[in-house]
Amino acid sequence: MITVYSKPACVQCTATTRALDAKGLDYNVIDLTEDDAAMSLVTELGYRQAPVVTFGEDHWSGFRPDLIARLAS
Repeated sequence: MITVYSKPACVQCTATTRALDAKGLDYNVIDLTEDDAAMSLVTELGYRQAPVVTFGEDHWSGFRPDLIARLAS
C-alpha cells in the first residue's frame, strides 16, 4: 500500500498525488499537521520536507515522478 504523508498547501504534495492518480495507483494520504504519530514516523525516517511517500520498505521525500513511474510498472 502506498502512503503519502502530506501537508496543506504543499505544491509537491499535490504534484505527487496528481501523478499517482494519473498512473491509476491507489494510495492513502495522511496529513502530517493532524497526526503526531505520522509526523514522528516521518522524522524517524530522516525526512524534514513533505511529501514523504512510503511503499512497503521503500520511501522517499519530495515530488519524484521517476519513482512514481517505477511504482506503476
